[in-house]
Amino acid sequence: MKTESLHIGMKVRHANHGAGVVVAIAPQSATVRFDSGEHTVSPEASGLEPAEAQAQLTGLTVSLAQIIRETVEAVAAKLAIEQPGAVVEQLGPRWRGGKFVLHPADATLATKEVPLEVFFHKIVMMRNQLRVMEQKLNAHPQLADADKVDLQQHLTKCYGSMTTFNLLFKEKTDQF
Repeated sequence: MKTESLHIGMKVRHANHGAGVVVAIAPQSATVRFDSGEHTVSPEASGLEPAEAQAQLTGLTVSLAQIIRETVEAVAAKLAIEQPGAVVEQLGPRWRGGKFVLHPADATLATKEVPLEVFFHKIVMMRNQLRVMEQKLNAHPQLADADKVDLQQHLTKCYGSMTTFNLLFKEKTDQF
């Protein structure tokens, strides 16, 4: 392994000392903290290897942090995962900080209170999952068109049942 490919904090593996962490780097050597103590080794001569999978990216004009952020956002979008904070932005301002309260008819039972942000997040996640189901249904290669239409009607009824919660949304375009 070349010294240039090392960085402080990198996990490495040595044939004699086992796994360790790079704590210092010099032009021709590296100091690595192993279970047996710190040792200064020549990375090339000692056969030092990365202990974790490595990736080499060349020719990029964006930071690694940006690549990771965009990858995570793309995966979250593909899986229809939304962060609760992002969903709260869709909640109408008059509802923020409010509570959803359920009072049972039996006075001996406790009242249940749920923050509206939590309740709203669950509604939005249900809406998103219905949308994903709709996309999968329409793209399904083995369903006949008549079956797709039949199942689509059931999804439309689900959306219709959810319209009660439209009053919580800030924008009409986000509603059911």
